[in-house]
Amino acid sequence: MTTLALPAPAAPATTHVGDVDNRAAYVGFGLAYVLGHGATAVSRGDDPLFALPGWLPPALLAAGLAAGTVFSTLAATRAQRGADQRTALIGKLLGLSWITGFAALFLAITGLTTIAGTADLPTVLWPTGSGLVVGLLYIAEGVARRNLVHYTLGSWLALISTIALVAGTPGLFWILAIAGGGAYAIALVLERRRLAHIR
Repeated sequence: MTTLALPAPAAPATTHVGDVDNRAAYVGFGLAYVLGHGATAVSRGDDPLFALPGWLPPALLAAGLAAGTVFSTLAATRAQRGADQRTALIGKLLGLSWITGFAALFLAITGLTTIAGTADLPTVLWPTGSGLVVGLLYIAEGVARRNLVHYTLGSWLALISTIALVAGTPGLFWILAIAGGGAYAIALVLERRRLAHIR
């Protein structure tokens, strides 16, 4: 007697192991760009819009970056739960890439400042160089995790950060605040949609 084998019911879709939910990190980093770079933009130049205490813009930037970093670390750690050895290794190597990237940036800025002998050079190179490094790391993470939103955001950050160099100060801070902060806001919306499709 012949029996028909019925297909097993499909399991409900869930977030794939190793897939990172970047929404909270995007909020933290986006606020760092808007508030930190924005505060610098409005308080710099020959005719600043507002007179802000010198400590405030860096404090706002640092707070946003710290929040984004914590959220990124937590999201990456959650994504590694239950991951196979290969996926876990990819996550660890991507994490170490951040340390390598920023160590190299520190050495490059220190060297360039020493050679040029210009005290204001770090003020220009740190925000733009950081955007470049972050952008390139996002590109790598986007490729490794097959995340088009992350890849596109990284490409945009790398490009606007280097383009901003030609604007000088405070122009480069306006570019980073508007184009960078705006990109994080768009990425947040697209990340929600991406996660909704894979769950």
